[in-house]
Amino acid sequence: MTTHVSSWQKDLASAFTNPEDLLQYLKINSKQFSSPARHDFSMRVPLSYAACMQKSDLDDPLLKQVLPIANELVNPDEFQNDPVGDLSALTENCIIHKYQGRVLIIITGGCAINCRFCFRRNFPYAEVQLNSQKEITALEYIRKNKSINEVILSGGDPLLISDHKLKDFIQKLSDITHLKRIRIHTRLPIVLPARITPELIDIFKSSSVPIVIVTHCNHANELSKQVMAACQALNQKNITLLNQSVLLKGVNDHAQILQSLSEQLFSAGILPYYLHLLDKAKGTAHFEVSENDAVKIHQSLQHILPGYLVPKLVKEQPKKAAKTLII
Repeated sequence: MTTHVSSWQKDLASAFTNPEDLLQYLKINSKQFSSPARHDFSMRVPLSYAACMQKSDLDDPLLKQVLPIANELVNPDEFQNDPVGDLSALTENCIIHKYQGRVLIIITGGCAINCRFCFRRNFPYAEVQLNSQKEITALEYIRKNKSINEVILSGGDPLLISDHKLKDFIQKLSDITHLKRIRIHTRLPIVLPARITPELIDIFKSSSVPIVIVTHCNHANELSKQVMAACQALNQKNITLLNQSVLLKGVNDHAQILQSLSEQLFSAGILPYYLHLLDKAKGTAHFEVSENDAVKIHQSLQHILPGYLVPKLVKEQPKKAAKTLII
């Protein structure tokens, strides 16, 4: 029997996994590049995302998010493998239950893109991600805990699983009467817009529980025409779209850059939601923007944007009852 491979799956299979190949595509001399960091955390970059990068520019803000560099091997003591305390909040070996009323499920450890600032780059996915037995356990946990009104699907990237598996799991969650929302955190609409197919949108629309999509976009240059079209297709079906960004040194640590991002997100039908301080994961220290600098940037942003386009500046701290609002 022949297995159908969709367009987005073909795009994913052809992603750049070798830094030299990506640099050659960008017309950058790869001889100036050498980093053993690629062995600690592999590179993966879809062509659709690479196409948004500026050619011949090693300082391109999108390239900086995905290219392994030697600075990843510099690890101050406060940078840890589990910087936000996910593992200490793990319940039933499959559910992360940190906050009142909400639980998070790791659907898959796979991603379409390996962001170098990822706070789960050192996460033990094989032990935690959903499988058939853990799915039964997770659903039972949610059914018994009637205080839970929202389930967050995360990863990896939950949209990396097949339509069939996603539809089946959303249906099972929808059958739990006390659930009010299903929230999906995903970078795929940004880095692999071909994933947003009419079939996928139909899955979201057919859910009896409202679906909220939280995209992860850090720079306006990520919002290509294809990305804008994909997000607008979701928005036109009245699917709530929010965005959270990470404040990254050398990528978006300037008010004008964030202003452009918020304006472009709104044009795509996405409301800016959170601007995160960097989660201190091992290998990410070179991206850190200090809290004092972050506050100054955010204050400048407040002066140049209407309030509804200013994301909340937050940080996540282990064992806290909610994200810490900075400003």
